[in-house]
Amino acid sequence: MEDLITKLKELNIGKVIENEPLANHTTMKIGGPADIFIEPSSIDHMIKAMELIRESNVKWTVIGRGSNLLVSDLGIEGAVIKLGKGLSTLEVNGTEVKAGGGNSIVALSTQISRQGLSGLEFASGIPGSVGGAVFMNAGAHGSDISKVLKKALILFADGKIEWLSNDDMMFSYRTSVLQKLRPGIVLEAVFQLKAGDKELIFSEMQNNKEYRKETQPWNFPCAGSIFRNPLPNHAGKLIQDAGLKGYSIGGAKISDMHGNFIINTGHATANDVQSLINYIKKKIYDLYEVEMHTEVEIIGRK
Repeated sequence: MEDLITKLKELNIGKVIENEPLANHTTMKIGGPADIFIEPSSIDHMIKAMELIRESNVKWTVIGRGSNLLVSDLGIEGAVIKLGKGLSTLEVNGTEVKAGGGNSIVALSTQISRQGLSGLEFASGIPGSVGGAVFMNAGAHGSDISKVLKKALILFADGKIEWLSNDDMMFSYRTSVLQKLRPGIVLEAVFQLKAGDKELIFSEMQNNKEYRKETQPWNFPCAGSIFRNPLPNHAGKLIQDAGLKGYSIGGAKISDMHGNFIINTGHATANDVQSLINYIKKKIYDLYEVEMHTEVEIIGRK
């Protein structure tokens, strides 16, 4: 591990920090330390960092803006690579937009709306990265990434780099091929958008933002929707109907505003959140015989 840290620092690939608290890098403000925390300053440096990690046979985990993560209180073993500013490139060519995986999906949707490009209005309130959004096929307001993604540049675990088409991504509800079948890192994504009316696009985005502000507790540290919707049911409605809004374990509380959000009231641990998740699962199954599956990604040492 020390040899890897030395090599990474010698190559000046970006930030390289030992024992960095991951609570600093998640929207839930929860998470123990990463053995090595790396934030590459470019795509080339990302590729080089992964090459060194493979050669050192060190476990690795990739994070974006930390908006859909619950990180263990014990932290994450090995290297944690963050898609940050170094992977926030942006190119607009007509109605085609190429964005680096580290871009904020909210900032991207806002920026392209000013150019009269339509298709990412649904993302105006999703607090994640482009890479994370593609990885999990993020969506809202009746649309998702699969509707607009043309292709994505993926760095695979073996070092291979390949453009995957929309079909190759095998998108389904909050899922892509990258999650299990072909684990990889989204370096860049190309979106095929449409020319539209700037005022109408802006109005729709504002409505989406206002809806989220009025119905979701983003004024507290949280990780977005905790559960996938067990269609045709909706997770938030089931939790609300079960009378669980406001229920808490330790510093973790089910939001009074939205049943499918767990908030950090200020001192929550990952264990508190996990215990509350397990409690909800059992309660909903006992009441409705519906199995609940997490949308939030739970990672780290156990």
